[in-house]
Amino acid sequence: MSTPVVTRFAPSPTGFLHIGGARTALFNWLYARGRGGKFLLRIEDTDRARSTPEATQAILDGMAWLGLDHDGEVISQFERADRHAEVANLLLAEGKAYKCFSTQDEIAAFREAAKAKGHSTLFRSPWRDADPATFPDKPFVVRIKAPQDGTTVIRDAVQGDVTIGNEQLDDMVLLRGDGTPVYMLAVVVDDHDMGVTHVIRGDDHLNNAARQMMIYDAMGWDVPVWAHIPLIHGPDGKKLSKRHGALGAQEYQVMGYPAAGMRNYLARLGWSHGDHEFFTDAQAQDWFDLNGIGKSPARFDVKKLENLCGQHMAQADDAALQREILEFRAAADMAALNDLQQKGLMDALPFVKERSKTFPELLDKAHFILTTRPITPDDKAAKALDPVSRGILKELTPQLQSVTWERDSLEAILNGFAAQKDTKFGKLAGPLRAALAGRAVTPSVFDMMLVLGREETLARLEDAAA
Repeated sequence: MSTPVVTRFAPSPTGFLHIGGARTALFNWLYARGRGGKFLLRIEDTDRARSTPEATQAILDGMAWLGLDHDGEVISQFERADRHAEVANLLLAEGKAYKCFSTQDEIAAFREAAKAKGHSTLFRSPWRDADPATFPDKPFVVRIKAPQDGTTVIRDAVQGDVTIGNEQLDDMVLLRGDGTPVYMLAVVVDDHDMGVTHVIRGDDHLNNAARQMMIYDAMGWDVPVWAHIPLIHGPDGKKLSKRHGALGAQEYQVMGYPAAGMRNYLARLGWSHGDHEFFTDAQAQDWFDLNGIGKSPARFDVKKLENLCGQHMAQADDAALQREILEFRAAADMAALNDLQQKGLMDALPFVKERSKTFPELLDKAHFILTTRPITPDDKAAKALDPVSRGILKELTPQLQSVTWERDSLEAILNGFAAQKDTKFGKLAGPLRAALAGRAVTPSVFDMMLVLGREETLARLEDAAA
């Protein structure tokens, strides 16, 4: 029986959920969910000076917005410090690690001397095989005994086999002089204790894998499957940074991108399944595999993101879409919609979600149902309400009072009225848009009339005609 898949996302709570971190979380989530496995969340908060509760909450909020649910409780790395130290002391007791009394000044002097001789500046401690009888009574760090010859092979599911000469590995510190464990030790112990089978993370951690394998090997633990994914670059090919725009996942929520579209785009950013661009969560979970991840950095493209978001909005369930719009308004500190506006928006969604790429764009199209009388037209719409147009609206209004309020009947009445005036319906559309929405660009006049209903439509036309 094969071992169940367990993946993890392990961010440091020193800021927002970076869009690159969000993609890493998504890849781990997809891989686990698609195989009936577990997706765990660990907050790597060992850097007490930089870790904040606010940053931890920002990470949790970003993942909640993206819909990346995790299994079990959130694990704090800092709270497991005693366990990390326990492993280091066990290696010390077994002779696989040692006490190093070298000071920072001595280490610096060693490196300067090595540099002057043209030798490697990798520190080689004189305490590695020292007799305990010679130990001084002063602070020490605990270092692991790195292999000194041969090679270490990182078998990576994305990068392929990566071979590192062991002469490049130093005797890594496990415990600092104050007895606190270092990050590299904590990561390995936590991953082992959490049962992590696949470590999917950015390729900036690739070099760490060889050093972390020293701990796995020394403890006799199974090494997880490594999968180091390329970083995300901006359109200019440089590492994604603030100059390229928003970096935090929640910034995209506040800008009004739907979560489903964001998941689709991030999944497609560096991973592919044939020629598929648009896909659902269920399809992504079914298709996602590590061999579909490319080795080259992906480039963030806002236009592609918007295109996918538009497709997801067009196909979204209206009730679910409405809920997400209300959450967007709250996240963006916009005024809450009252019950009447919410009902109107729900009625309008089938018409306004088509060809909208973001929630602000959708809400702009839905302006006609969210605004209230008296409607003040914008400058462009006001030009369509000249005296002649107002007169035409005044004539039209009585003909709409008894018509059946259905699209076919409304089209027949309006087209017939246009023919009566020896003009085309397009000539009527401008004044009607201005009267019903106060805008020159709106959804279909018939869609607006159906959503507004007879009473509100006639009231707006009468206001405009006056």
